Amino acid sequence: MNVVISIGGSVLAPDLDPGRVAAHAAAIEELSEAGCTVGVVVGGGGVAREYIGAARELGANEVQLDQLGIGVTRLNARLLIAALGERATLSPATDYDEAVSALRRDEVAVMGGVMPGQTTDAVAAEFAEAVDADLLVYATSANGVYDADPNADPDAEQFGRLSPTELVDIVVPMSRDAGASAPVDLLAAKLIDRADLRSIVLDGTDPSVLVDAVLEGDHGGTDIVPAACTEPTQWGE
Repeated sequence: MNVVISIGGSVLAPDLDPGRVAAHAAAIEELSEAGCTVGVVVGGGGVAREYIGAARELGANEVQLDQLGIGVTRLNARLLIAALGERATLSPATDYDEAVSALRRDEVAVMGGVMPGQTTDAVAAEFAEAVDADLLVYATSANGVYDADPNADPDAEQFGRLSPTELVDIVVPMSRDAGASAPVDLLAAKLIDRADLRSIVLDGTDPSVLVDAVLEGDHGGTDIVPAACTEPTQWGE
């Protein structure tokens, strides 16, 4: 199974806890040992937002702010690479060709951000499309996709299963509302729709959840299932 996992920076390293990073690395190693080809995209999280906020006050423009964020994602990616050791690429891949080449060498390909204007949500979707991934997993701090921001609306309801087009329809209004928290960004949702990517959005704060989701399809999040998609063969074994 080819799988791409997007791990939010606030999930992997909210407080630079080596134990947390090691636990995520152990989950990725378990997937690799089970026969999965694994690519990982790491986000910037709260640290990136702090740098961007400080730089904005100093007068940095939007491209400079994006570059700061990309730098933090690559620092977080290096933390994960350090925990993975020889299984992973020596340094974060800086483009998709480099990441795909690493997978072909049977390495765990680890990426951060790639270019200004593109979040790691979108990087993960484009990476998954580039390698014809069987599964794309978003390990976030929320347990799936909701009809409203669950942090602001106590009556928000979780979706158990959506089509990619339905995901886009849900994310569009969230992306327009100031302060709203979409489960993935709009570009990522559109890429998932374009490529018909089988995807999962789940709470990844417990790394063992990733293993169950990828190997068994067992999770408490939201499945994004294209119309023509079949279950990964491993889930039926």
